[in-house]
Amino acid sequence: MSPTDSLHELALESVGRGIVTGEIPPGSVLTPEGLGISRTVLRECIRVLEALGLVQARRRRGTVVQPDTEWRVLDPRVIAWRLAGPDRLAALGTLSELRLAIEPVAARLASTRATPEQCGALTEAIVGMASTQRAADHAEYLAYDQAFHRTLLEASGNPGFRALSKAIVEALSGRTAHALMPHTANPEAIRLHEEVAGAVRAGDGVRAEAAMRAIVEEADAAVQAMARGEVPGD
Repeated sequence: MSPTDSLHELALESVGRGIVTGEIPPGSVLTPEGLGISRTVLRECIRVLEALGLVQARRRRGTVVQPDTEWRVLDPRVIAWRLAGPDRLAALGTLSELRLAIEPVAARLASTRATPEQCGALTEAIVGMASTQRAADHAEYLAYDQAFHRTLLEASGNPGFRALSKAIVEALSGRTAHALMPHTANPEAIRLHEEVAGAVRAGDGVRAEAAMRAIVEEADAAVQAMARGEVPGD
């Protein structure tokens, strides 16, 4: 990345996060002077922010910050910015609701549509999670967990579910980035992932759906417990 690209990226992160966290409220007009950046850098930022629905260029008014009803809320960048803000628990809660609506159904569909290769990838991810469960708040465990959920959504055979995999992977990343994962994974969480994979391999859609629902509910409960300063499972 060149110094210019790095400058653009830093400015984009700052402005995007400011909008999503409410530091730059809806209706604000973005100006180089107000943000302390050059016109060239602001122009590059606006190009990305407009694509995300965060701003809109208006004649005679300039570039105006949009309300959250206009945002591309499932874009990984927007999710990351939401999770970086003070309302990250509420954001994770809404993402858990989304996951509950999608992932159990994806597991049921995967039980009839998953390829042998996808079944193997699910098993490989679980083996990785089990081998790193004593460092569940580290990147290696996260990568295996993300691989499991990404593979499951792809194995559903539903293009819409597959398209949401980036949003769900980013939600998983946010838990680790903001210290909302326990250091040691809950053994029940590992067991439930194994249950999903086994049910998918066996073509048991009912069992796969139930186990996947339990995974999301357990994960949400763990986040809330961590936020209260508790160790999940205590």
